Amino acid sequence: MPDVLVQPLLAALLAAVAAGPVGALALVRRDTYAAAAISHGCFAGLGLARWLSVACGLAWFTPTLGATLAAVAAALFLALSPAARPGRNDAALSALWAVGMAAGLAFLAATPGYAGSLQDYLFGSILFVSRADLRTMLAFDLALLAALAFFWRGLFAVAFGPRLAALRGAPAKFYGAVLSLLTALAVVLLVRAVGIVLVVALLALPALAARPLVRRLVPLMALSGVFAFVSLAAGLFASWRLDCTPSVPAVFAAALLALLARLAPRRR
Repeated sequence: MPDVLVQPLLAALLAAVAAGPVGALALVRRDTYAAAAISHGCFAGLGLARWLSVACGLAWFTPTLGATLAAVAAALFLALSPAARPGRNDAALSALWAVGMAAGLAFLAATPGYAGSLQDYLFGSILFVSRADLRTMLAFDLALLAALAFFWRGLFAVAFGPRLAALRGAPAKFYGAVLSLLTALAVVLLVRAVGIVLVVALLALPALAARPLVRRLVPLMALSGVFAFVSLAAGLFASWRLDCTPSVPAVFAAALLALLARLAPRRR
């Protein structure tokens, strides 16, 4: 294995740790489109970070910080706004998607002398992760796993609907907000790996591939993470051979896994 791929593979592993549990919960809750809206909302934070860094000299306001703040704001909006109630939130999701992208483009257009490419934002740059990026991704993973363990009973209940949450005595609004915030953490982590456009693919496709093979939620989360890592690793090696962006073959690999899983005999 080429040495240049060691750090990207570590980044793929850290990304898969977040993608597996959050993707499985989103799939069970039938809420993957919310992750897509949050990821596009992140673009506003990325553009703001670039503008503050260049125009205002705030070098400490990093793209990761901007994306995190924007993702958290988007997650809280989807969790708490009356306009974003489950089952009636298509307009709110579409508005968040559009406003996030428009705000990000506006900040980049206002940045003095900005002549960069949008490709790293839109399709990720996992090949160029640094050790600092890996430490940040590890911190995000630890926070996400700790929150999953601490709030597990309520998250399990709300993932299967407000009726089960009510039967278990879990406040659906609170745990829905927690789940949205966990989705925001996963989205920020995955934006570094596959970019804004393809985040939802890495959350949904590995979970779709794992769903016909297991019956319980925890194995679904674990197997989704394995499939996410396999997809990202396949994308990295394909990009090394074909000289292309790793996120594109990674999504194709995840889609192939989902197709093969659908064709496999169902476990009874």
